[in-house]
Amino acid sequence: MIDFCRAFVRAFAQLTDPPVARVLGYAVLLGVGAMVAVFVGVGHGLARLEAFGSTWLDPLLGLLGGLATLVLGWFLLPVLLVALVGLFLDQVAHAVERRHYPELPPPLVAPWWVGVGRTLRFLLLVLAANAALLVLWLLPVGYLFAYYAVNAWLLGREYCDLVALRQWPPAAAAALRRLHRGERFVFGLVGAVLLTVPLVNLVTPVLLTAAMVHLVQGWSRARAQAGGG
Repeated sequence: MIDFCRAFVRAFAQLTDPPVARVLGYAVLLGVGAMVAVFVGVGHGLARLEAFGSTWLDPLLGLLGGLATLVLGWFLLPVLLVALVGLFLDQVAHAVERRHYPELPPPLVAPWWVGVGRTLRFLLLVLAANAALLVLWLLPVGYLFAYYAVNAWLLGREYCDLVALRQWPPAAAAALRRLHRGERFVFGLVGAVLLTVPLVNLVTPVLLTAAMVHLVQGWSRARAQAGGG
């Protein structure tokens, strides 16, 4: 737990580094842009629905649409932001490795389309998982529990792979991921909670990336020491 907290403290301390701050700027712009697009789109759709001419139905539709937009913005947009910013997070990992782990060999270089494919795959998985969770809206407690559990698993897996695949081939990265599945879930749970905090959710993808670099390096060193012993 001490290593876990130290990873987040060190990650937070590096948010002002120029390479990290630049990606942070991208995250803020994407987040704000996505929120504006959703609210404008929903507002336009609601305006088109106000064709019933009813003094009670139109206001009701407006109220329900506003509530739906609020829920969408609160729970879904932050998770989508993680996928949208994913293309830039390698820059954050590189900055953390260069500052704290200069002894690491150069990262494994993958073609650009591999990164794009991984981002699209994660985006589709996030959309599918969170769309499936919408059936629990009538059970608020169940929805919240499922939302945090599912997204904790998704975030823990995605960020572990993002960092581990920079230094190890897929098989080795998957072995490390399986070995620390419990810590990954806790990590993802922290991320899922932070993503539902307004404004904080805009910096969360960058913070999670930096923290995961420290965690993966700690796991790798502990594994090496255990093997050497």
